[in-house]
Amino acid sequence: MSLPNVPADDPRPEEPVEPDLNECCGNGCEPCVFDTYAEERRAWQQAVKAWEERHRESG
Repeated sequence: MSLPNVPADDPRPEEPVEPDLNECCGNGCEPCVFDTYAEERRAWQQAVKAWEERHRESG
């Protein structure tokens, strides 16, 4: 079923992959791979909320 104002090709955003513990060098890099992951995860959570709003059926 197609909803109004929702593009047909609008897949759910994909969750970012958490870095492996070995990907952090432990040298206090700015940003650390885990800092980058946290930012990507926050952006993903917001994108999922927006996606869910677009796909919510009015009832």
